[in-house]
Amino acid sequence: MTHYRLNAPTQLSTLVKLPSSKSISNRALIIYALSDCCILPDNLSDCDDTEVIIRALRENPYIINIGAAGTAMRFTTAFLAATASGEHVLTGTERMKHRPIGILVNALRRLGADISYEGEEGFPPLHINGRRLDGGQLEIDGNVSSQYISALLMIGPVLSKGLTLRLIGDIISRPYIDLTLWTMREFGAEAEWTSVDTIEVKPTPYRPRTYFIENDWSAASYWYEMVALSPDRDAEVRLEGLMDGSKQGDSSVRYLFSLLGVKTKFDSRKPGQPTTVTLKKNGHCVPRLEYDFVNSPDLAQTFVVTCCALGVPFHFTGLQTLKIKETDRINALKTELAKLGYDIIDTNGSELSWEGKRQAMPDSPVCIDTYDDHRMALAFAPLALQQPIVINNPHVVTKSYPQFWSHLRDAGFIVEEE
Repeated sequence: MTHYRLNAPTQLSTLVKLPSSKSISNRALIIYALSDCCILPDNLSDCDDTEVIIRALRENPYIINIGAAGTAMRFTTAFLAATASGEHVLTGTERMKHRPIGILVNALRRLGADISYEGEEGFPPLHINGRRLDGGQLEIDGNVSSQYISALLMIGPVLSKGLTLRLIGDIISRPYIDLTLWTMREFGAEAEWTSVDTIEVKPTPYRPRTYFIENDWSAASYWYEMVALSPDRDAEVRLEGLMDGSKQGDSSVRYLFSLLGVKTKFDSRKPGQPTTVTLKKNGHCVPRLEYDFVNSPDLAQTFVVTCCALGVPFHFTGLQTLKIKETDRINALKTELAKLGYDIIDTNGSELSWEGKRQAMPDSPVCIDTYDDHRMALAFAPLALQQPIVINNPHVVTKSYPQFWSHLRDAGFIVEEE
C-alpha cells in the first residue's frame, strides 16, 4: 500500500484549476447518449467515475465493470434498461456488490425493464436486456439516494409515455434532483416539478447540442478547508472555473465556510460564465455549528474534519446516506478522528456531533486510512496545516480529483511517498 506523508507550507498562496464537475459530467454523458449526439460535452471530468461511463458508452461491452463508481452504476443501469442497446452484465468492485440497488431495479421493472440479479438479490451484478419502455406513472421513496431518482428522470424523455414520478415521504438531496432536471432541460427536455412531491417528464426527445461543463464546487470545498485551517492570516487561494449561481448543490460550501472564517470573492458574476473565485480569511468564526446536510451529504466529511480542527463544536443531521457510500462514512469518520483525539458521537446512523473536547494530541504523524473512499483522503489531507499527516492509499482521489496531490505540491505542500 502506498502512503503519502504531508507537510504544509507556513504561507498559503496558490492558483488552482479545479477539475470539471463530476456530477454534471455524468449526467451530461447519459443525456448525450440518449440524444444520439455525436459530439461529447466539452470540459468533461477526467476522474475515474466519468471515465467508466465514457468507456461503457464508447465500447458497449457485454460485461461492463463500473468499478467503485456509484453514480455510474445507478445511471448506467437505467440507461441500459431503457435503450435497445443489447444484453449486458453490469458489475463493479467488491464494495459495489454490497451497495444496494434494489429500489432502482424494482422501479425500472415496474416500467417494464428486463433486469435480473447475477448474485445476491438487491445488489450488483445485474443482468440487463435493453428494450424500449413505455413509461407512465411511478412512485418511489423520496428518502433514498437521489441517484436512483435522477437515473429514472433522465430516461423519461425516451419513454413513449414519458414519466410522472411521485416521491413518497421526505425528499433528500433535492439539489441533486434539481441539477438533473436543469441538465435535462439544457438538452431540450420538458421536465419539471408539478407539485411539491411530483415531477413530470414529457416524451419530448433530447436535442443534440454542444455543451460546456463548469468546474466542481465539491472539489473547491477542500481548498476552503485549507484556508480555514491555515495559520497564515494572509492565506489566499484562487480557484478557476467556478460559476456564481451554479446549480451544483455543493456550491452552498461558500455560505457555510463564511461561518468558519472564509470569505469568497468572484472576479465576475456574469450568469452562466465560469470565473475565478478568491478565498481569504474573514476573521470571524462561529462558536458552534449546527447544520442539516440532507441536501449536500458530500460536504459532511469536510465540515466534520474542519470543525474538529478549528475546535468548533457541532451537531450535523441529515447524514443517513453516508453509510451506503464508498464506505460507511460515519464509522470511518469516527475511527479516523479518534486517532487524532476527537470523540465523535453517532446518533441513529444519521447524526454526528462533537462537544469540543479532545484527548491529548499524538506526538508522531497520524496515519489516516481512506477506506477506498476519495473523500476521506481529500477531507483529511488539509489537516497537514496543523500537524504532519500520513494518508494511506492516497490514489483513491482519482475517483473525483485526480490532480489533487500535484495541486497540493504546487501550493507548497511537501508530499512524500513512503
